[in-house]
Amino acid sequence: MAPHTEHTVKYTISAISPRLRPRNAAKLPPQQPRLKHCRSGSAKLLRLLDLIQPETPEDLSAELGRAGRAGRSIELFGNHSKNAMAGPVTAGVVRISTKNLNQVVQYEPKDLTISVRAGIRYADLSSILAANGQMIPLDGAYDQHATVGGMVAANISGSRRRGYGTARDWVIGMQFATMDGKLVQSGGMVVKNVAGLDMGKLMIGSFGTLAAITTVNFKLAPIPAATITVVSPMEDASKAFHLAADSLRGALNPVAVDVLNPQLASLLGLEPLHTLVLAYAGNAAVVERTIREFSSRNGVQILRGQQETDFWAAVRNITPHHLDANSKGTVSRVSVPLKGAEKAMGTLSVPCLAHAGSGVLRAWFQNAPAAAAWVATATQQGARGVVEFSPNSAKSPESLWPAPGGDFEIMKQVKHMFDPQGLLNQGRLYGRI
Repeated sequence: MAPHTEHTVKYTISAISPRLRPRNAAKLPPQQPRLKHCRSGSAKLLRLLDLIQPETPEDLSAELGRAGRAGRSIELFGNHSKNAMAGPVTAGVVRISTKNLNQVVQYEPKDLTISVRAGIRYADLSSILAANGQMIPLDGAYDQHATVGGMVAANISGSRRRGYGTARDWVIGMQFATMDGKLVQSGGMVVKNVAGLDMGKLMIGSFGTLAAITTVNFKLAPIPAATITVVSPMEDASKAFHLAADSLRGALNPVAVDVLNPQLASLLGLEPLHTLVLAYAGNAAVVERTIREFSSRNGVQILRGQQETDFWAAVRNITPHHLDANSKGTVSRVSVPLKGAEKAMGTLSVPCLAHAGSGVLRAWFQNAPAAAAWVATATQQGARGVVEFSPNSAKSPESLWPAPGGDFEIMKQVKHMFDPQGLLNQGRLYGRI
């Protein structure tokens, strides 16, 4: 495959603030209509024209049931922070936001568990947990603006996936509302629960096409006593990936193993070289051993404290910044075997990040055709891939998700089981469901 060459906009770490507001965040119309309260049975709802913001899970389930019986299509979302992600939702007759479902239901710090409504912002939840030295170690694009339900429904993950896993590893229970107006409970508040089928896992990564998540129960992790990040620029891509593989077999066990290509390194204000980035977390002994192992190597930069925090904030905000700066900006994601990451990155001349510990690569393009072409070529070679973020004008099922895989028929059957009329978030799952 011939390399894709693109014009890029250079930015530095300081320019990508976690406070950056995504261009796709939900906004009120220029002329704000009058808010009014109305009653649905005994449930009080806050309505803004056609926008419904339920205040309880019972309100939400009643609205879904009412729409289902009437055959009305539904657009379901939280904060609309990831509106450019995945497929275009067919305009719904009913629009429902879960952002008013934003309460902490139950928090047991000593048990390392918490239950929250789906509309609470992930950033706010993280602040609550940090006060007790705890965390849910998810990260990724828009994590400062997204709701918990949105993070889970989109199965957002980033660099720390290597060390901590994804939402599937941290969700221990869930409540969701179905299209027939029922509330279903799956799992509980117990970390190890093997009773019955965990239907809540079906909601993770479903983009709200099966049911509406109302409540999520998480297990928690303690915030590490110390963290450190090692940035190693090098001329040779093969050396970067070789050292990444060595780190996975090492005794220190990094929580993030990323390789940046020269284009992405330059955008982040680093030398325009292939760059290996390793993040470690643990106690002071881990940090001191990391410093001993890497401080003597030429060109290696050790990041700690605010400098480290700013670097990872910049990485998380690459996608929001890219989409804000480019009206046709597009992001593609492919998954390959670990040994195939170098080859997949080598076909590109646009910014690319390889999560070398999980085999997930992301690339940032200036236009959708180039992004779709990279995904199509990768899938033809056995990878799995999607166009993750793109303008609505460029969204088609064939380009967004060219090869759904052999389990796609099962996915369609599950969709029919939960939503037989196909009313909920039509097209949201990369245009296919």
